[in-house]
Amino acid sequence: MKTYNNLFDKIISFENLLLASHKAQKGKRFKNSTALFNLNLEKELLLLQKDLQGLTYSHGGYRSFYIYDPKRRLISAAPYRDRVVHHALCNIIEPLFEGSFIYDTYACRKDKGTHAAVDRYSVFAHKNRYVLKCDIQKYFQSIDQQILLEIIMGKIRCKKTLWLLKEIISSRQDDRYTFYFPDDDLFSPQQRERGIPIGNLTSQFFANVYLNGFDHFIKEELRCRYYIRYVDDFVILDDSKERLIDVKQYMEEYLGTLRLKLHTRKSRVYRVCDGISFLGYRVFPSHRLLNKGNTLRMRRRLKKLSCQYKEDRITLNRVTQSVRSWIGHAVHADTYRLRERLLEKVVFQKG
Repeated sequence: MKTYNNLFDKIISFENLLLASHKAQKGKRFKNSTALFNLNLEKELLLLQKDLQGLTYSHGGYRSFYIYDPKRRLISAAPYRDRVVHHALCNIIEPLFEGSFIYDTYACRKDKGTHAAVDRYSVFAHKNRYVLKCDIQKYFQSIDQQILLEIIMGKIRCKKTLWLLKEIISSRQDDRYTFYFPDDDLFSPQQRERGIPIGNLTSQFFANVYLNGFDHFIKEELRCRYYIRYVDDFVILDDSKERLIDVKQYMEEYLGTLRLKLHTRKSRVYRVCDGISFLGYRVFPSHRLLNKGNTLRMRRRLKKLSCQYKEDRITLNRVTQSVRSWIGHAVHADTYRLRERLLEKVVFQKG
């Protein structure tokens, strides 16, 4: 495996920090933290560069909150200054790992995403009778920080870059979940630092890196041709149900070496013809529907948007953006009549 050194100067160059600041502000230009940073942009970037050069940079605290769409998840938002550092780091190191990823992993990669993953599943569904659908239990919270660093060190040897990576990885850990594995004693799980925050750009990248070896194990050692992964959701298709049951056992053993566990309720074999719930859709070999929860949430959102617009609390432009965002997701399923039915029932007018 090719390794890389002398990366730190590229990461902290003013040009890269400036590019990172432009990326970090996308969709957040009018937030107070972004506006304050941009008010003295050159000065802020030079101060940040100085902290990084002197290895005195310290990651700030997180603002944590829950989101409930589609399920309850704890999101940890880093300070804007740190988000600039995240982008600066990923600008340089992400391309170094990209070539090692398998084709069929779809999260946070150029020309990939949920829709491409579901399209790929539809192709595979025409060639197989059974599908093993899996979900990793508390994935982001369970990632072992030391194992993650060791994986990264297999490719990056630059000591200063590793210092920055460790600073970001250890900026938050999760102590709420305790999983035991073979050879653990009573105190082993508590002694290991684990968890990376949902919400960081770097966390999305780390999530792909952490399971990269697992992807190659599935493809190259287990010889599973029809495999797709999106973060911690993944599927394997085959004509043999018994083979998929065996594959599941081998996967559980491998994931144990990463201190990860499959979700027992959400990891099982289905008949492809019965359809499965995958990345927001109900996917059958012949057609595709939106998950019922998605439709219900959009119906509620439209009512809320209608009330807010009537009370002059949001603009028509904001309403249009929200509706178009949902339509952009819905058009990837057979939803023409559903879209007509939902949109014709809602009225947007001033009170």
